[in-house]
Amino acid sequence: MATDYDLIIVNGVVVSDTEIGEYDIAVRDEKIAKVVSRGGLNDAKAAKMIDAEGGYVMPGGVDAHVHLQEPPLFGKGSTADNYESGSRSAVCGGTTTMVTFAPQKKSEDTLLDTLYATHEKAKDNCYIDYSFHLLVGNPSAKALSEFKTLRKEGVSSLKIYMTYQALQLHDGEILDVLLEARKQQITTMVHAENGQVIDWMTAQLEKRKLFAPKYHGTSHPSMAETEATYRAICLSEFMDSPILIVHVSTPAAAAHIKSAQDRGIPIYAETCPQYLFLTKADLDQPGFEGAKCVCSPPPRESEADCDVIWDGLANGTFTILSSDHCPFRFDDNVIGKKSSINDEYPLGHFKYIPNGIAGIETRLALTLSANRLDLKRFVEVTCSNPAKLYGLYPLKGALVEGQSDADINIWYPPGKMQEFELKNEMLHHDVDYTPFEGRKLKQWPRYTILRGQVVWDKENGGLLGKKGYGKFIKREASSLAKPRRVGEWDIHPDGSFGIY
Repeated sequence: MATDYDLIIVNGVVVSDTEIGEYDIAVRDEKIAKVVSRGGLNDAKAAKMIDAEGGYVMPGGVDAHVHLQEPPLFGKGSTADNYESGSRSAVCGGTTTMVTFAPQKKSEDTLLDTLYATHEKAKDNCYIDYSFHLLVGNPSAKALSEFKTLRKEGVSSLKIYMTYQALQLHDGEILDVLLEARKQQITTMVHAENGQVIDWMTAQLEKRKLFAPKYHGTSHPSMAETEATYRAICLSEFMDSPILIVHVSTPAAAAHIKSAQDRGIPIYAETCPQYLFLTKADLDQPGFEGAKCVCSPPPRESEADCDVIWDGLANGTFTILSSDHCPFRFDDNVIGKKSSINDEYPLGHFKYIPNGIAGIETRLALTLSANRLDLKRFVEVTCSNPAKLYGLYPLKGALVEGQSDADINIWYPPGKMQEFELKNEMLHHDVDYTPFEGRKLKQWPRYTILRGQVVWDKENGGLLGKKGYGKFIKREASSLAKPRRVGEWDIHPDGSFGIY
C-alpha cells in the first residue's frame, strides 16, 4: 500500500517555545513534513500512526552540557558513562541531541587532535545525535589559531574554567580566548568559580581536619561563584564577546547575570536540576553518603536558594537548563566516588571526591513533573534555546515544517500517569546510583522519536533505538549569542580601545 508519510502523530497537544495547540504532525524522510490542525491528516496514509491521546507533543530534548568518557584531568576519578551508555540513558529520558566535551589538557598545544580523538570515541556508538564543545585547557598561540578550523569542522562553542589547577585560565588567557572567539563567531562557556578562594578555603578546612563530604560545599562558598561570575561578565563586556555562564547555583550570581542582561550585554546563563532540587542537606548525610551529591558548584544552602533559581528559569535569567551529566560510580574505590577513601582518610576527603553527578536521563521528567514552569518556557529552556544558542536551530529544538529533524517527545496525557518514585534501577546509565533517588515524578516520555524513528516506547519494549543511529551534527554560529557591535576589537593609536 502506498503511503504519504513515514509517521503520523494525531490527537496531540503540540507545545513549542511560542505556541500550544491541537495539531497533528506528519513525518517524511526524517523531517517534519506537516504540522496541521487536529484532523487535518485524517485522509493521509502512513507507515506508522501514533495516537497521542491528548498528551503533550514536544521537540526532542537538547542537552548541551554532557561529560562522557573523559580522561581524569585531575584526581583519580574517571567518568562512568561512555558514549554508548550515556547516549542510551539520554534517549530513554527524552533527550535526542547532546553536546559533549572534547577536553584539551594543559600539556597539549592543539585543539584539533583533541577533537579528532573525541570523534573516535563517539563514532558509531551513539543512540542519539551529538556534537562537541572544545574544552580549552591551554590557549596557546597554536590552539587559538585553530578556532577558525573548528568552525569549519562544525564546532561553534568552547568552554573555559576559572578554577581547577589542571584547567584554570588566568584573566589574560581568558581575554585571548574571548578575542579570538569573537572573531570566529564562537560562543564561550565559562565555569565561573574563583579557584584561589576555593584553594584557600580547602586549606583552612584541612588545618581543622574537616574532611567529610559535606565540607565540599564549605570549600566552594557562594562568594567564589558570585565574584567569578561578575568578573566573567566584566571580561565579556570589555571584549563585547558573548559568553554563557554554566551551572549557575547562587542567587547572587543570578542577580549579577540579570543586571548585565538588563544593560544589554550578551550574557547567557545555564542552570541544572541539581540547583533546583538538591541543597546543602543532601551533602550532609551519614558516613560517606553525601559524596553522591558532590558536584561543582555544590548544592546551596536551602530550598529558598532553589526557589530563586526556579524564578530565574521562569523569568529568562537562565537561557537553558542542562544536566551537567558528569557521572561517577559511588561504590568504586579506583575511579569512582570512593577513590577518596584510604587509610589516612577512612571516611574520605572532600577534596578528592570526583566532582559530578548523573542527570541526562532525569533532566526532563524531573523538571516537567515539578510543574513550576509554563509549558512553552519548559520547551524553551530544554529544547529550543539550547539549539539556538549552539547553532542547531531550527534543525533541532523545533517542529518546523521542512526544516526540523523529526525529533519528538510524546508525553502522557495529564493525569494518566500514576505518580511514582524514581529509582536508579529504572535508569539506563552505567552508574550505581542517582542523586534524585525517591523523588516523586508524574511524567516520563511515553515515546521518543529521533529523525522519524521511534527509539523509545515506554509501554512496548522501552529502548527500541540502536547504537550507531545517532550521528554527528555540524553546527553553525549561534543564532542567539551575538556581540552588541559589528567590527573588530582593537587599540587605537590615540590610546582608545574597543570595537572599530
